[in-house]
This record gives sequence, C-alpha cells and structure tokens, in this order.
Amino acid sequence: MHIYPFRLPVFALICLLCYNSISSAVAISFTSHRTKNIPYLAATTPGFDPVRHLLDVYSPNHQKGTAKPVVVFIHGGNWNSGNKNIYWFIGRRLAKQGVVAVIINYRLAPNVQVPAMSHDCARAVQWVSQHIADYGGDPNKIYVMGHSAGGGLAALLATDDALFSAIGMPKNPVKGAILDDPAGIDMYDFLKETKNPADKQYLVSFGTNPEGWRAVSPLFKVRAGLPPMLLFVGEKTYPSIIQGSNAFQEKLLAAGNKSQLTVIPGKEHVPMVKQLFWKRNIIYRELLALVKG
Repeated sequence: MHIYPFRLPVFALICLLCYNSISSAVAISFTSHRTKNIPYLAATTPGFDPVRHLLDVYSPNHQKGTAKPVVVFIHGGNWNSGNKNIYWFIGRRLAKQGVVAVIINYRLAPNVQVPAMSHDCARAVQWVSQHIADYGGDPNKIYVMGHSAGGGLAALLATDDALFSAIGMPKNPVKGAILDDPAGIDMYDFLKETKNPADKQYLVSFGTNPEGWRAVSPLFKVRAGLPPMLLFVGEKTYPSIIQGSNAFQEKLLAAGNKSQLTVIPGKEHVPMVKQLFWKRNIIYRELLALVKG
C-alpha cells in the first residue's frame, strides 16, 4: 500500500496548464474578486509564519441579496509541499457559481507535523467564521474541501471537534466536507504495515508514535452526528486512497451519518484536482447541491 508523493513540480505543471487557458481565466476573473495574502493569525502569535499562515478570499462580484455559502479549500502536496497560489482556479470557479471560496496555506513538514498542520487549518476556519461576513460569506455555512493530503486534513476538521475547542471555539463550525481523493484517512493501519521502505518517509510528517498516527486519522474520529460528507475517488488512484475512503464511507454510514462516495471512472490522483479547472464536472455539481441545499 502506497501514498505516493504529490510534489510541488507536479502542481506547477497543473498551474501552467491552467494558465494556458487564458481566455477562460479572463472570463471567470470578471465574475469574482480575489483578496490575497490575508494573515489568519496575528503576527505576534508564537510560531507565526508570514508565508504559511495566509489565505486568499474569492468573492462573487455581485453580492446583492443573502450571504453566500463558504468553502474553505485545503491544498494537497504530500504534507510537505503545495501552495494556495496554485489553486486560484478553484477559487474563481466557486465564486463564479455563487460561493465565497477561501484557499489557505498551512505549515508543512519537516518544519511541523500533521497535528500542527491540522491546528493551522482550524485557525484558518476560525478566522473565516469571524471575518467572512465582510466578504459576502455566511459564517453559519462554512464547508471544508481538500484534495490528497488536504482532503485528509479537511476530514479531520469535520470530525474532530477538539481542534476547535482547543482554540476557544464553543462548537465545530464545519457544516460539511467535500473530500477529493483524500489521503491519510487511516494512517494508523497504513504506517503499521509499512510494506514498502519508501513508506517510512511519512514518519517525518506523522511521527513515530502509533497513537499519534491514530490521533490524526479521521477514520477513528467517526461517530454519530457528524456533518454531511461528499467523497470523490478516482477509479485509478492509489490503492491506499481507495481503501481508506471506502472504510471511511462504511463507518460514516454505519454511525448514521449522511455521506456519499462517488468513484470517477478513469481518473488518477493528479487529474482528480486538475478537473476542477472546468466548471462542468461532478464535484462542483454535487458540492453546489450540498452547500446551497
């Protein structure tokens, strides 16, 4: 079982591909406004990182009427790479369809491990709950979304209320999760097996304590009363992602939660996020039904 690296050069190629579609990029830019590089932590906060503790907000240009639902997108990158700037196309596409999108950075390995990454993501969501009304968003309709490692972090935000109580929030503000080929759903069993020597690379991000692996695996956070989940898995993605997503779906449903798993034919791991450049795909359709329904 492998979780293969999804490194920055791959994302750079995705970004280059997207920028080649100049006419489409220009068209969608007229329908939204981006506010870049907003710190979601005060600069005086211990451990503040002036690059990683930033987010971008994409708002529909025409904000008349009721406040819009909000989707916070968490990038992937093997827990050691990736950047919000690559995913401008997701922000634009969501804003064009009447959603306020927030694309975030968070600290990465080897500087920190996954518990600190999940803490960063929770602090970003806290900022959203406090400030998103200024950008036309509804703080009572916050959803999280992520691809690959970001999908695993989004699943943690939706299932682990302690991430929010630890930062002084009385309740988890996440109303639902959209998980695109999520990695890290069950790192406990994955790292216990370590059938391939290359799998030891993940000890940098997850540490060497098995109880720590379990503590950041969303599979073991499942209980009744969780917000609705949408899981999307590529038919040809990595086996660990397929197995983890299937186990997560089964456990969610067994606990009585509302969850839907969709296998997208022919898709490998990287194309699962690349497809979000185009408006008419099943992920956006199901996302909009969830956040606007």
